[in-house]
Amino acid sequence: MSKNLVLTIVGHQGYIRHENEKEFALQNDILFGSIVQTYLPMLNMFHRLENEGVDFKLAMVFSPSLCALLDDEMVKEQFVRWLEKRIALGEREVVRLSGKDDLLENAKTCLQKAKKDLIDFTQVYSQNLLKEFACFAEKGKLELLSTCGTYAFLPHYGDMTEILNAQVEVGLYSHRHYFGSNPEGFYLPFMGYTPGIEKVLRSYGFRYTIVDVRTMLFSDSLPENGIFSPVRCDLDTNTSLSQASLALFCQDADTPDDITGENGFASAPVYKNQGKDVAFDLPAEDLIKAGFIENGMARFPSYFRYWNKDDEGVYKQSDALAQVQKDADSFLRCKNEKLSEAEKCMKSGEPSLLCVIDAKQLGQDWAEGIDWLEAVLRKAAAFEIKLSAISPLIGNQFSLQKIVPYPGAAQGNSYGEDLLDSSNGWMIRYTRKMCERMIDLSDRFPNETGLKVRLLNLGAKELMIAQSAEWAKMIHDGYFPEYATERFKEAIESFMIVFDALGSNTVSTEWLTKLEREHAIFPWMNFRMFSRKK
Repeated sequence: MSKNLVLTIVGHQGYIRHENEKEFALQNDILFGSIVQTYLPMLNMFHRLENEGVDFKLAMVFSPSLCALLDDEMVKEQFVRWLEKRIALGEREVVRLSGKDDLLENAKTCLQKAKKDLIDFTQVYSQNLLKEFACFAEKGKLELLSTCGTYAFLPHYGDMTEILNAQVEVGLYSHRHYFGSNPEGFYLPFMGYTPGIEKVLRSYGFRYTIVDVRTMLFSDSLPENGIFSPVRCDLDTNTSLSQASLALFCQDADTPDDITGENGFASAPVYKNQGKDVAFDLPAEDLIKAGFIENGMARFPSYFRYWNKDDEGVYKQSDALAQVQKDADSFLRCKNEKLSEAEKCMKSGEPSLLCVIDAKQLGQDWAEGIDWLEAVLRKAAAFEIKLSAISPLIGNQFSLQKIVPYPGAAQGNSYGEDLLDSSNGWMIRYTRKMCERMIDLSDRFPNETGLKVRLLNLGAKELMIAQSAEWAKMIHDGYFPEYATERFKEAIESFMIVFDALGSNTVSTEWLTKLEREHAIFPWMNFRMFSRKK
């Protein structure tokens, strides 16, 4: 009997795209930092494992807004310039630190990585990272799940079937557009489950989703195998048998804290201090001379970081990589013990454990996160653990135990409270009113052509941008809260201009064309996705 471990990496980001690189350097860095710390190293790791004949399997989620940014030509050009600035700064750092051996070694390592990132992105992967991930999916190494169009928290719209349909449909279309396949699984943003979403997911052909531990364990009947086997959620509908059930997998609640919790692996003193960056320590004049920033421009991270978490001691990569091996062993040993105990209690079937990991934890929050993931993938077999994708674990879907899931989420205190609290609760009334109006517009103008279609499609995009739960999370977490507020208000105002223009039958084509260029997300958007299904 196999003990199955499913590692599921979730990549998501709000739609942050700006032509003005100087004014929005810090915001652009959110994406650029994720590319150099997570996605490029991950692809390099996949190729390394493949070349060495190491068998591995993972599940991954790429939010459509993240895909849109990774596929955007303007963003790619900005990213290349950003890398070139880092390399120029690194060349000066090597000169500045000559004679300081420990710091100099770190500076050379950071510079070498920046140069490699540029070569990998432009030459090895031809600026098309999504294509590379799709290739590994075709080889059976990755199972790619779809998710909502703009990572909306669906419980906020649980009574609006048209909105649920639109978010799921845009997510599905985006997946087909970027990866050329039909996914079997759908990832609910923040694992936010609301009753009725199972009907929507099955209507679009999805076989399974992932829920929080409370959503499963607080269900009407306790799952016989706990979180170690999938269950099914039947639909209260007259659809055919093949459309009548959705499989549910439950996440391992301990995994996020195992990695970046207060005493998680990432807190080890030998690991790199991600909060101490040379770009915030050097005099502004030095950064300007290096061409890293311009006069009057806000500083942004350089990723030249020379210190560890042990009272700002100098970082030693060899010590960090040695600790990575120990932490990989510790993780696998812990999960193996869980699976072994579950195996003793299960009456039938193989135990499986699904670990959901936010991509931000690997490389960004924890500099050595990708090294740790590689070690886990290499060592799993030694612990008699089988790495698995998700869909093969379903088996005969109609033999699974039936439950009625409990509403919940893997956010806040399991109900997404931080996405609707005193800091950001004012946002929901605007998005829900926009939803009502968008549904009405799609029904009033079903057969429009020309300029009105462009207006309606733009309105649909602005609504979806406003629905992104990333803005509410940024405001709650204090992570660029002013920017998130303005970004949200911009989407609201743009939608209102569209709404008024349709009502008055007048529109500024100059304004329309400008906003279409700035918000290039979902060029295939069809406003009819929001119409009431007949």
